[in-house]
Amino acid sequence: MAALQDFMVSRVRSKLLKVFLDKPEEMYYVRELTRLVGEEINAVRRELQRLSIKGMLKSENRGNRVYYFFRKDYLFYPELLALVAKTTGLGGAIVKNKARLGKINFACLSGKFVRHRPREGDEVDLLVVGTVVMPELAALVRAEESRREKEVNYTVMSKDEFDFRKRRRDPFVVGILQNSKVMLLGDEDTLVS
Repeated sequence: MAALQDFMVSRVRSKLLKVFLDKPEEMYYVRELTRLVGEEINAVRRELQRLSIKGMLKSENRGNRVYYFFRKDYLFYPELLALVAKTTGLGGAIVKNKARLGKINFACLSGKFVRHRPREGDEVDLLVVGTVVMPELAALVRAEESRREKEVNYTVMSKDEFDFRKRRRDPFVVGILQNSKVMLLGDEDTLVS
């Protein structure tokens, strides 16, 4: 299975990116990061310095602690966010368990879900298209709900239903297709066309 470490030279760096991009709104201090990634403090400090020099992180002094957070204006922020979404949390669980979930044509997370932003109205966090084993998917969703302490709004459709609703320009489906999304399984061009 593909992992974020495949693209990173440093194991510590990939762990830090997972922490920062799994909750992009959060700020962390060094000892907290050391506990979260399970690495030595000097290795964490070294990677924090490298990530700061590369322009990925910003730091802020508060009291006697230095807090770090990921810069949303970093050039590759959306791409890194998508990589982390595909390898951790609900996205990682779906990719890892795709064989047990049935025959999935498309699976995508909404951009708001990935960025931990509140959804509006009937927006969905997860769309799955195909022949899905519902108890398996429900178990993955429940695990994510307990991790986030928040309900995950998801929709499952057969390929035929999805194609029919897309042809009819169903407002619900059109809304999903027009909003930002991170594709977990399937091709976005095929999903949208």
